[in-house]
Amino acid sequence: MTIRAAEVIAEADVIAYHSARHGRSIARAIAASHLRTDHIEEALIYPVTTESTDHPGGYRGALDEFYEAAAARLAAHLDAGRTVAVISEGDPLFYGSYQHMHKRLAHRYPTEVIPGVTSISAAAARLGRPLAEADEVLTVLPGTLPEEELTARLAATDTAVVMKLGRTFPTVRRAMERSGRLPEAHYVERATMPGERTTPLATVDTETDTVPYFSVAVVPSRIAALPTPATSTLSATSTDSTQSTQPTQSTQPTQSTQSTDSDPTGQGEQAAQRSTASSDTGEVVVVGTGPAGPLWLTPESRGALAAAEDLVGYATYLDRVPVRPGQRRHASDNKVESERAEFALDLARRGRRVAVVSGGDPGIFAMATAVLEVASQDPYRSVPVRVLPGVTAANAAAARAGAPLGHDYAVISLSDRLKPWEVIADRLRAAATADLALALYNPGSRTRTWQVAKARELLLEHRSPDTPVILARDIGGPEESLRTVALTDLDPTQIDMRTLLIIGSSQTQVVRREDGRDGDVVWTPRTYPEQ
Repeated sequence: MTIRAAEVIAEADVIAYHSARHGRSIARAIAASHLRTDHIEEALIYPVTTESTDHPGGYRGALDEFYEAAAARLAAHLDAGRTVAVISEGDPLFYGSYQHMHKRLAHRYPTEVIPGVTSISAAAARLGRPLAEADEVLTVLPGTLPEEELTARLAATDTAVVMKLGRTFPTVRRAMERSGRLPEAHYVERATMPGERTTPLATVDTETDTVPYFSVAVVPSRIAALPTPATSTLSATSTDSTQSTQPTQSTQPTQSTQSTDSDPTGQGEQAAQRSTASSDTGEVVVVGTGPAGPLWLTPESRGALAAAEDLVGYATYLDRVPVRPGQRRHASDNKVESERAEFALDLARRGRRVAVVSGGDPGIFAMATAVLEVASQDPYRSVPVRVLPGVTAANAAAARAGAPLGHDYAVISLSDRLKPWEVIADRLRAAATADLALALYNPGSRTRTWQVAKARELLLEHRSPDTPVILARDIGGPEESLRTVALTDLDPTQIDMRTLLIIGSSQTQVVRREDGRDGDVVWTPRTYPEQ
C-alpha cells in the first residue's frame, strides 16, 4: 500500500471492498491492519464470478445489476455526508473492480483515485527482471482473449504480461508456445502475498498444477537479459570483436557490405557467443516488410524481426526495421541476392537466429527464392528456413485504387536482368490475349527506360486504348502517389523503380463516386460475361 492510501483509509468513515460469494476479500486482507472498529464496512459481494447464471440479462446483465446496486449503497453513505474509501488490490483503474463504481459515481461526488502497485510491477520485482527497456514495447493482455489473438499479439511485441490466468492458463501456454515466446516466459503466482510462487512458465503443468486467477505470465525485457560487461576494457574489446566480424571473401555480398552492431557496449557479441554455444544450428527466417513501414508489417513478421540476432538485407529494407540493442545488421547492395542468402545461411550454421529482410512479400520477386535456392545445396540442406508472408506491392496498390485485381490477374516483372525480353513479351501477349488484369513489377529504372513503351505498344494490340492503367508509386511511403490514366496515354517518362503498374482487363471499371474521395475508384467485377 502507498502512504496516501493508508492516509485515506484512516480518514474514511466507510470502507468498501469487493469479494466473491465466499466473502473473502484480498483487498481487505491487505488493508486489515489499517482498519478501525468504528469503520463502517460495505462488502460488495459479486452474485457471480465464473459460474453461470439464470439472470434474464445473462452474465453481463447480472453484473450490471450488481454494479448499480453497489453504487447505490455507496451513494447513500455519500449523501449522508460520510467519506467512503473503496479499496482495491493492485491499481484501482487497472482491471480493477473499482472502475465500475467510478463510472457510476465520480461525476456525482468529489473523487480522488489513489494509484496503486499493479500485479505487473510486483511480478517483475519478484522475478528481478525489467519489464521493458529503451524503446521496447510492453503489451498487457488479458488471458481471456482467443488463442489466435493471444498468439498474434505475443509474436508481435517485445515484452508482454498476460493477466487473468486461472482457467485460461492452458490457452495462454499454447499461445506462448505457438508464438515462440515460451522459453522466455515466467509464471508468477500471488506476487508479494502468502503462497507466492515464481517459475519458468514452461515448467507449469496444465494437467496437475492449480493456477489461480491471481497469477500472471511475464515475458520480460530481451535487452535487460543481455549480460553487462564487467569493465570498460572488456567492453571495448567486445565492441572491436563485433565490428570485425565480416563475411569472408567467399560469402561477402559486395565490398559495400556493412555489418553493424546496434549495441556499442558489446553486449550483443556476448549474447551471440552465448547463443552459439547453446545451439548447434540456428535458423533463417525470410521476412517481408510490406511496401513501406511498420503499418504494413504482419504480427508474425514483427515478432520474427524482434527475435532475430542478425538482420541481413538490402540497406533500404533494413532501414525499415527498428534498431534493437544486441542485434547485428548486415546491409548490402540490391544485386547480390545469392551471396546475401549464403551469408545468412552461414550465420545460421553457426547457431545464429537470422532474419533476411525483404520488401513486400519475400516470395514475390524477392529474397525467399534466393535463400531457398542456396539452402537446397550442400552444406546448407539441414539449416532450418522459414518464409513469412508480407503485403506485396500489387495488393497494396490495388487496395489504394479500389479493387482492380478483383477477378483473375497475372503478375509479371518487366525487368530483363534475370530473363530475356522475348520471354517477357510472350507472357504479356498471353495475359493480354486471355484478358487478364496485369500487375507489372519493376517497370523501369535509370538503366531500363524502354520496356514500358514496348509493353504499352504490345498491350495496345489486344486492349482498348482507354483501358485503365494505375500508376502506383511509393505506396505507404512519404512520396505516395496514385494516378489512373488510359493505356494509350501511359507516359514511360513518369515511371521508375518505385512505381507499380496495374493494367485493367476489358471489364475493369473506373468510377467517380460522391464520397469525398480524391480521385476515381477502380474495380474489376468478379463475374465475366459469357462468350
